[in-house]
Amino acid sequence: MLQVSMIGCGAIGVGVMELLRSDPEVVFDLVIVPPAALETASAIVRAIAPHTKVGVGLNGSRPDLLIECAGHRAIEEHIIPALESGIPCMVVSVGALSEPGLADKLERAARRGKTQVQLLSGAIGAIDALAAARIGGLDSVVYTGRKPPGAWKDTPGAQQVDLDQLEQAALLFEGTAREAARLYPKNANVAATVSLAGLGLDHTQVRLLADPTVTENVHHVIAAGAFGGFELTMRGKPLATNPKTSALTVYSVVRALNNRAHALSI
Repeated sequence: MLQVSMIGCGAIGVGVMELLRSDPEVVFDLVIVPPAALETASAIVRAIAPHTKVGVGLNGSRPDLLIECAGHRAIEEHIIPALESGIPCMVVSVGALSEPGLADKLERAARRGKTQVQLLSGAIGAIDALAAARIGGLDSVVYTGRKPPGAWKDTPGAQQVDLDQLEQAALLFEGTAREAARLYPKNANVAATVSLAGLGLDHTQVRLLADPTVTENVHHVIAAGAFGGFELTMRGKPLATNPKTSALTVYSVVRALNNRAHALSI
């Protein structure tokens, strides 16, 4: 049985708990939220997992695993201290690692705690192939993210185009993965994940588009190098409760937890 603590009670965290509520091998012992969200989160968690506690921090508890499903601030506030104390962690908000030095901080914290932090693949596939290609020789990686206009609300893209009146695809961003994740932190986790598996944040090219002709989040990766090349297109349905996030992100968390908890892993 895997005792799991989770940071966050938003669309991703709730989705993960609902999918695993009947799995006897994964038990959520604590959900961590900000003080202002305690009352609301407690009601949500009580309906899914009545025996799971809700609090503002670990407060000395030592789960088998701590998983971040809360956004970028949670990494500094909760993940790094947990790693330093020897608790294995998983990170969903990989886009946060676009912040200079944060990836190194995570690695140093894990080394000090003699444990490991795992960056989850989220809404994109073929991360294993991309990481293997880097070993064999990787020359170029281009990621294109295409989402419906509504997914770009409250982002810099909303200042560039009238999202409500778009009739054809509009290019909102073109540049490096680091800059994409900085400007679009809730939309560019995939870009950051692709870059960290491949050529890095400063050498992975990213294009982000608002497209009124699509109803799904479309992720496209082209990679080439000494290993050969591959092209991947994924069409992920967005979460009904959060159009900025692909539903596959929730499933990737569940898969990662299953791989930790069950005897057979793939």
